[in-house]
Amino acid sequence: MTNNSDSPATAYYLVGDIGGTNARFAFISPGERRPSPLARYLVADFATFDDVLSRLLKDWQALGLPEGGPAKTCLAVAAPPHLNTISFTNSPWRFDRALLKTYLAQSSIDIINDFAAVGYALTALEAGDVEQVGAGTSQAHQPMVALGPGTGTGVATVVFDTMRQPVVVQGEGGHVDFAPITDMEFDVLRRLRARFGRVSIERLLCGAGIVNIYQALTEIRGQPVEFSSPTDIGVAAQRDNPLAAEAMAMFFAVLGSSAGNLALITGAMGGVFIAGGIAPQYIDLLRRSDFRARFLAKGRFADYNTNIGTFVITHEDPGLLGAALYLGDQH
Repeated sequence: MTNNSDSPATAYYLVGDIGGTNARFAFISPGERRPSPLARYLVADFATFDDVLSRLLKDWQALGLPEGGPAKTCLAVAAPPHLNTISFTNSPWRFDRALLKTYLAQSSIDIINDFAAVGYALTALEAGDVEQVGAGTSQAHQPMVALGPGTGTGVATVVFDTMRQPVVVQGEGGHVDFAPITDMEFDVLRRLRARFGRVSIERLLCGAGIVNIYQALTEIRGQPVEFSSPTDIGVAAQRDNPLAAEAMAMFFAVLGSSAGNLALITGAMGGVFIAGGIAPQYIDLLRRSDFRARFLAKGRFADYNTNIGTFVITHEDPGLLGAALYLGDQH
């Protein structure tokens, strides 16, 4: 790639999707819709966000991109984006706009919530970017919801204005109260409440939540703890380890209940989309679970959810796609 930062044709934008485990970055030129990968970093490998920015600019220049850096930047962050200092919910990283300007001096800078970015991506997802679970459809220009268990739990809603243009509604839906349905879920709740006090759905619907469920089940069943990470539990469940399989089944059942609740709240006739890093790894377990049954199990309003499609997002990084689309819409 020719490095000629004086030419408008070589102006590039930077987009980032920064969560609690990974920080992903990509670049895109004006007029394009899908960004190209730039770098992916593990949060655990960098003590500060200052270190990340220093490494990022080196990787930017190594690709032959303009030495002056990006012309525009949009960072999607797993944190409230409107505060002066961005403090991540599930990582020790902190940064402010002054730090960003130190490294991105020639760039305009937008900061949005990571799940708002997923929301922006929803209307651009293609058939190969999702896998449907169960029946139902996605009706055009109707409300859509993204729910994402990963390092934490994100939620975003997309509605449409009178011109049928998408509008992303940000929120913190991952921190609503957990509502158990089965007797076993009540038993799990009692143990989690003893540990945490208030129990949100994020205490179950994330990587650490899988461990929380599994550990609670070992206590209830009087069994030894064999696994200590969500990956180990997920793999063991795929190999039919009884307690790991029960934990993953509960995880997906609670996910289905939560997704169904969000569908009722938002009238999500455009579909409910499961994002985050967990569901795509374990679609086999999700399909075997009560996910769809619990999505539909809404008493007098079971019929309301019947025609609403549920989809797992298999796109490698909808957050980067959404951040790029946000830049296109705003500038």
